[in-house]
Amino acid sequence: KLMEDEEDRGATFRSVIGFCEPGQEPLTFTGTVEGKIDFEEKGTGGFGYDPIFEYNGKTFGEWGDEEKNKVSHRRRAIDRFLEWLERQSN
Repeated sequence: KLMEDEEDRGATFRSVIGFCEPGQEPLTFTGTVEGKIDFEEKGTGGFGYDPIFEYNGKTFGEWGDEEKNKVSHRRRAIDRFLEWLERQSN
């Protein structure tokens, strides 16, 4: 209802993972998903804003957990952290 008259419905989900070792500077790894706020709730999955956050034509509430987790902002942040961690061990 708060966005009823809004034309710009662009939205971003963002997660950040922080990592710090003693004596080192903290590092952050950000994951984002660009989408928009739908005009109505759709789907019964997920939680929070998932039923109104539209990505690639469907709200996250319409996606199954497995499908959503492949593109989620959390997954993207974790993937960036894991890529960095793997480079550190090489």
